[in-house]
This record gives sequence, C-alpha cells and structure tokens, in this order.
Amino acid sequence: MTHIPRPTAPRLPALADPGADVADLLATLVVGDGTLPNILGVMGHHPRLLKQFTKLGGVFLATGLLPPREREIVILRVGWKCGSVYEFGQHTLMGRKAGLSDGEIATLATTTAAGPWSADDRALIALADELCDDDCVGDATWAALRGRWNEAELVELVAMAGFYRMVSGFLNTMGVPLDDGVPPWPA
Repeated sequence: MTHIPRPTAPRLPALADPGADVADLLATLVVGDGTLPNILGVMGHHPRLLKQFTKLGGVFLATGLLPPREREIVILRVGWKCGSVYEFGQHTLMGRKAGLSDGEIATLATTTAAGPWSADDRALIALADELCDDDCVGDATWAALRGRWNEAELVELVAMAGFYRMVSGFLNTMGVPLDDGVPPWPA
C-alpha cells in the first residue's frame, strides 16, 4: 500500500490555552488517567466541530448497536487501510479490551488480513476494505453482511467505517502524535 508521506511533526499543536467554553468541553473528554487524547486537543481549535465529533463518535463507541469486538475489527482495519498509526494504536488498546488477540490485531495490519476469521469477521474486514478501496460495499460482501446484521446494524457499520475513515484522514493530515502509552503499528 502506498501513501502520501505522513507529517513528521504536528501541523497544529493541541490547544495550550483554550477559552472557558472549550476548556469545559475538553474537561469532559479526558480519559481514565486524566489526560486529554491528542486528537481532541487538536480538534479543539474548532469547538463546535469538536462537540459534534464527540457526539457522533460516542454513538459508535458508547451507545452503538454493534458488539465491541465487531466494532473494533472494522475500526482497526479502516485505520490500517488509511495508514493512520494513531487510529490503529488507539483502537489496538480498545480491541484488546473487546477480546481481540494481539495476533488478530496484527493480522488486521496486513494486506490480506488472512487468518482464522469466522465468516462474519471476514465480511467485516471486506466491508472495511471495499469502502476504503472503492467507496462502496460489493454485492457479495453485502449479502454476507445481510445474513448476520439487521438493517440498523448495517447502517451503523457503513456509517462507522466512514466516520473512522474521516478520522484517520484528519489524524494523518494534522500529524497528530501518538498519546503516551499507545502502541504504534504491530511488529
């Protein structure tokens, strides 16, 4: 896979001194250890967008219909297809919590993603690949997806893959650095 070279330094710094309204919003977005993920600090330059971004992301991560393991297969594959080490690293941690093994995660960062996947898992990987490669899920993949997921889940799958494709492009373009403790690409 060939990509435009990624920035080697952040193109925009995380907000150092946000206004009160942005600071209040950012304070609600810190992670368990009290830190603010770098992506949110950079996106804080546009407070209204940050607020809506976190709402939509929250639908997928906190209140979505999909089981976490299935969600993370799609997000990890999209992150790899888009060449976003930040996205892949963040979701490596989430994928582990969702029950993916390090071997499964590493396999998602390969050209073919070959492995002992179930038919349903292969359909999720194909969805991510087809959307990233051609902006459309093919008939065979769609039929496999329809055999497992209902209409609302299918809408969520396609919207979620598109959302994380957009997030990956944002991260890549802005040169957002990995947060402390977040792994890079698998070895």
